[in-house]
Parts: sequence; structure tokens; C-alpha cells
Amino acid sequence: MSKTEAISLTKRGMLPPSSCNSLMDRSESLKRDSVMGNGAAKVRGSLERKKSKSFKEGDGYSSWLITEAPGSIAAVRREQVAAQQALRKLKIAHYGRSKSTINFTSSKVVPLLNPNPNPHPQRCSFLTPTSDPIYVAYHDEEWGVPVHDDKTLFELLTLSGAQVGSDWTSTLRKRHDYRKAFMEFEAEVVAKLTEKEMNAISIEYKIEMSKVRGVVENAKKIVEIKKAFVSLEKYLWGFVNHKPISTNYKLGHKIPVKTSKSESISKDMVRRGFRFVGPTVVHSFMQAAGLTNDHLITCCRHAPCTLLATNP
Repeated sequence: MSKTEAISLTKRGMLPPSSCNSLMDRSESLKRDSVMGNGAAKVRGSLERKKSKSFKEGDGYSSWLITEAPGSIAAVRREQVAAQQALRKLKIAHYGRSKSTINFTSSKVVPLLNPNPNPHPQRCSFLTPTSDPIYVAYHDEEWGVPVHDDKTLFELLTLSGAQVGSDWTSTLRKRHDYRKAFMEFEAEVVAKLTEKEMNAISIEYKIEMSKVRGVVENAKKIVEIKKAFVSLEKYLWGFVNHKPISTNYKLGHKIPVKTSKSESISKDMVRRGFRFVGPTVVHSFMQAAGLTNDHLITCCRHAPCTLLATNP
């Protein structure tokens, strides 16, 4: 009942004044409650909409923050990877220069002839951007370079045998240990090592005892070779008529692991009592000592090694 209707009934005497006042108060109360209820509902609805919107935006922001924002986990990881790649490129560029800072003491390191000004010269395909810098330096400065020094030949023959079951990078890392262990590869001194001394070398330098014995046996055979051929150099280079074999491989997979020449050298060395001189090891040694130039013709080292072979 409205306020106007209540007053009209009171004037006609159909409704007592006290009842009229009660009805009017009740009507006003209901009206206020209705207004307040509507307002609260609107406020609650607005808050819920804002909360829902905020939640959705928050979800999107959190995902973006994790993957894209500066300082995020993914962004930091990307920066670390980029820094590592840049450092590796700098190392490879450094070891590809004309003169390496790696200390090869007793070995005569032959630098690049007319070094390529390109910091990333084209190399043999078995080298990749992830190749260890020490292996890159070995390729650029020693592999395929003719060696005529008896101590260096003995060293390369030992390292070629040592890398069987391992790899050249790991073997090159232990190169200085081998030099210390075997008296800078003085064959006459190594040949006189006793069993006790060999055992001490194996323990100190972590070289398998079988390989230590093999080196000592080979040293004894080298002493015999020097008596018969004057030098180890004359004996080994005699198999190729004292002139390096020059190959012209275009693809890495075409480079053989052994050849008829390495098989004939291996056969003769085994007959003389040498150890760790199978055809594959001998071919690896021939590549290392420059008896054969197996650099790909597209490699920046093919021409310099060929020139060294014709004009030692």
C-alpha cells in the first residue's frame, strides 16, 4: 500500500491514524532496502567483472613475463647461450690465426703460409663450429705438415696409437703428460725404462700400463732402426720415396681410414716388433706427420701443405 492510499483511508475513517503511520514507515523501509539491494548487486557485479578481467590479464602477463620479458628465465637463458656461442667463435678464430698460443715445446709448429685474413677460413669438413679449439689448432698448424725430426716422429707415432679407443682431442689434451712421462721422446732414454719406472709412469700420468709398455718397446725398436737406417726419419720416409703423398679429396667421407701404403708400412713395422701400429693407426700417423696430405682441396691448409711438400 502506498503512502497516498494510506492517508486517503485514514481521512475516510476506514484506517486508524496509528496504523497509517505504521504502514507508511514500513513502506519507506521497504523502499530503502530495495534501493540499497539494487546498489549492492550492482557493486558486487562490477567487482566480479573487474576481478575476472584482472585474473585473465594476470594470466597473460605471467606467461609473457616468463617467456619474453627482459630478466625472465627464458630471456636470461637466451643471453647465456648467445654469450657461449660468441665465446666459442672467438676461440676458434683465435686458434685459426697464423701463430697459436698453445705451447707445443719440442714440436716444430709450422704456421699458415699467407694466413687467410678471413677469421673463419674454410677447413676440412670434419671440423665444425663446435670442434674443440685445441683440435682446430692441431689441424691448422700440424696436421699434414711434413715432419723430419726423429723425436717428433716418435711422439706422433705414440699419440696415433694412444688415440685408439679415444679421440684426437682427448689425446692432444694429454700431450704434455706424454712428453713428461717419456722424456720428451728421447728413444734411447725411454728404451732403458725399468718395470718399476713404467709402473710409476702409469700411476702418475694415468696412462694404461699396456700402452706404457708399448711405448717402451717401440723405443727399443727405434734404436734398432737408427742402427740400420741411420734415423727413424729415413726409415719412415723411405716408404714414400721421401716425398709426401698429395691427395685431392673433395668430400670428407672420401678420406680413407687406411690405404695400401699404410698397410705395407704397418706390415713391415709389425715384423720388426713395433706395437700399436695397425694399418689404421699407421695411416693416422702418416696424416699427422705429413707423409700424406689428406686435407680437402677446399680446405685453407691444402695448398700450404702441398707447397711445404714440394719446398721443404
